Amino acid sequence: MAEIRIENVRKEFGSFVAVQSSTLTIEDGSFFVMLGPSGCGKTTTLRMIAGLELPTSGRILLDGEDVTMRRAAARDIAFVFQMYALYPHMDVRGNIGFPLRCQGVPRAEVKRRVAETARLLRIGPLLDRPVSTLSGGDRQRVALGRAIVREPKAFLMDEPLGALDTEFRHLMCTELRDLHDRLGATTVYVTHDQLEAMSMADRIAVMRHGVIEQSGPPQDLYDRPASMYVADFLGSPPMNFLAFRGAVGRGDRQVVIDGAEVPVPELREDRAEGPLALGVRPEHVRFDDAAPLRGAVVGAEYMGTTQIVTVATAGGAVKARIPSNRLVRDGERVGLAFRSAGLSLFDAGSGWALRSALHDFAPQGFAGGVRHG
Repeated sequence: MAEIRIENVRKEFGSFVAVQSSTLTIEDGSFFVMLGPSGCGKTTTLRMIAGLELPTSGRILLDGEDVTMRRAAARDIAFVFQMYALYPHMDVRGNIGFPLRCQGVPRAEVKRRVAETARLLRIGPLLDRPVSTLSGGDRQRVALGRAIVREPKAFLMDEPLGALDTEFRHLMCTELRDLHDRLGATTVYVTHDQLEAMSMADRIAVMRHGVIEQSGPPQDLYDRPASMYVADFLGSPPMNFLAFRGAVGRGDRQVVIDGAEVPVPELREDRAEGPLALGVRPEHVRFDDAAPLRGAVVGAEYMGTTQIVTVATAGGAVKARIPSNRLVRDGERVGLAFRSAGLSLFDAGSGWALRSALHDFAPQGFAGGVRHG
C-alpha cells in the first residue's frame, strides 16, 4: 500500500475556489476520513487524489512519487462511488472481474481473484446473479469487490453508504472497518456523517469552505477542537457555547457569566479579551444546586439510559447529558456545574480555540491563525 501526501493543493473553478492550499499526509495503511458538509471541498480533494481532477497548484504524492499530472488510470488507485456504478448487463462475477479483464489478466487468475474477493466480502453465493436483483447493501459489496480485486495501492471512497438506509449503513460501517483491517489498505473515505467518521476513522480531516480546519485522531478532535466549527460539527448533541465579554489572562481560572463565577481552562497566552465563548460537552455538565450558574429547564429528550436536558441561561442554551432516572420538569430552576478538565475557551469573533484544558494539544492541519496552548 502507500502513503498519500498532498502539498499546498489548490483547486479553482473559474473564480470559485473549491480547495484552498491544503496540506495533508495520509499514512500508509490508515483509514482516513474527510468530513464536512456539502460544498466544503472534500470530494474535490478526493477526486484530485484520484486523478479525476487536476489541481490548479500544488503537488500530490503517492508512495513518495509525484503523480500530480498523471492520469487516473496510471495512479493504481481504486475509486468507490456513492451510486455503485455497476454494469447492469453483467452478473456479479462479471462486474467484479471487469477491471482485470480490461488489464489483460489471464482468465485463470481473474477467476481466482474474483472468488477470493467474493469470499472476503461474503458474496460468494451471489456471483452468478444479475446485479439488478441485489439489495442496496449487496450492490455496494459488489462495487467494493470491483475495487478490491485490482489490489491497488489505495482505496478512495466517496460517500459509499449514502444511498443505503440507516440499518444497512450501520452494518456496512462495521463491515468496511473490518475489511480495512483485514486488507491493511490505505483508505480515504469522504462523508458528511460525523457518526460514520467517528466510528471508522484512524484520523479525520474536518473541512469547511475548502479549508482543512483540523486533522487528527477522532478523540483528539472531539476532546480538543481547534475551532467552534469543529466543536459544533462533532458530537451529538454538539458542544455547548456560553458567550461572554471580558478579558482572561494567564493564570486566570474563573470568569463571570451572568453574575456567576465559572471555571475556565488556563491560558498560555498573556491575555485574551473581547467576545469569548466557553465550550463544554453535554457529558461534562451536571446539575448542582450549589452551583452559582443557574437556568431554567426548557426541554428533555429521553435517550434510554440517559437524557438530554436543555437549560436556558443568560449566556445561552446548555444541553446536559444526565441519567434518565433524574426527574426534571419544564421551568425547573437548576444549577449547572462543569467538569473543569472538559472545558475549552474560544475567541468568539474568529471562532478559533484559545485553550482546551484536557491536556496539551497540537493537532495537524490547522488553517491560518489558530492559537492554542
